[in-house]
Amino acid sequence: MNPSYRRLYPIVSMALAIGLLVSAMPAGAIDLTNGDWKFSVNGNVNVHYIYSSCESASSVSRVAGGLACVGSASSKSTSSVGNGLLPAAITFGISTTQAGIDMAAHFGLYPGIDTNDGGSPNLQQNSGATNSGLGTTGLDVRQVYMTFGSKTMGTFTLGRNFGLFGFDAIINDMTIPGVGVAGSMSGPNPANTSLGSIGLGYIYTDTYAQMNYTTPDYSGLNFTFGIFNPLNSLSEPGTALNKGAPGVHGKVAYSTSLSDANKLYLSATFLTQKNAYSTGPGTSASYTSTGFDATAKFDVGGLSLLGSYYHGSGLGTTALFLLDVDAAGNKRDSDGYLAQVTYKTGDVKFGVNYGVSNLDLASGEVAPTLVKSNSKITGGVYYSLTKNLTVLGEISSVEAKAHDGDKNKSNNFNIGVFLAF
Repeated sequence: MNPSYRRLYPIVSMALAIGLLVSAMPAGAIDLTNGDWKFSVNGNVNVHYIYSSCESASSVSRVAGGLACVGSASSKSTSSVGNGLLPAAITFGISTTQAGIDMAAHFGLYPGIDTNDGGSPNLQQNSGATNSGLGTTGLDVRQVYMTFGSKTMGTFTLGRNFGLFGFDAIINDMTIPGVGVAGSMSGPNPANTSLGSIGLGYIYTDTYAQMNYTTPDYSGLNFTFGIFNPLNSLSEPGTALNKGAPGVHGKVAYSTSLSDANKLYLSATFLTQKNAYSTGPGTSASYTSTGFDATAKFDVGGLSLLGSYYHGSGLGTTALFLLDVDAAGNKRDSDGYLAQVTYKTGDVKFGVNYGVSNLDLASGEVAPTLVKSNSKITGGVYYSLTKNLTVLGEISSVEAKAHDGDKNKSNNFNIGVFLAF
């Protein structure tokens, strides 16, 4: 991967620390009650050994924005020990019901385990800090939000939380307790999370300030609509300017139990915001970014089938608004999909998923080395020693392809343990 794009790994994987976590863990591991108030604590610690076999630095093409790792002059293989798709976490919740209204507040704290002196546990490569002795890890506060509502009035969610676009693809990714694609774990300065399938089947949902309303449940059907703090592009050809309006996103979701063993879940989301940037003294330009996705999950006994697709215009790839426009400010289109099959028998779950993320050139653009697609396949085995302790192993193979046809390929293997509480 082009060194100038190694920042994709930390920016994107900042991702998974997320509240994906919260959904992946048992609710209310520790619950305390005082009068009408209930206090709960959840968390996880996960540790993995990761081995990567990368392309030789002396013989490989460079794919700008590619997610296959490239070796160094000393070695094309790397070893690391660290978190996987999720960092370690401890999350706090407090809730009560007053006048028939359910109210809650949530705080999510996400430390990593790798040495990191760069502030955010996932951005040390941008700060110049290195994985060296006498260092320490970092702590992110990625979720701070409140909810209030009822079964009849619906629910309002306000604060910093995961977005709607791309969330269902990530939360159902089988590699959540594991690693998936290693990302920066394949380099000398690892961030505190890997990529999983980010940029390889879906765009990272991200966390940002937002205000949402979700309707009551109508026989398994509900709608969410909200506004969010618009994000600056990572690729605009000028300096980001004020946005005149918030971003807008929405979601429709439907779930039903066809029987005790058969369940169906369907969802679709959209996202749009306007980006503005300076083009010189007193001059500016703007463009509107849009995206949508659709996800379907069908569970039949121990068998689970998942399919997810997204499309964006001026949305970019891997992270929101990354490589979304060319040097002239013209929008690039992108799309991708993730297909996954898992099967659980007893305490063991077997799974495989395949994902592709495509990025088109803008109209009239000439950029032969720009990434055209990132694709990967991951196979995994997950064994539950107890309901809270999982031992797992995964193998992933990645291919990055440029618009001129050049390719980079890499593989990584990981074994580890995930403890949720």
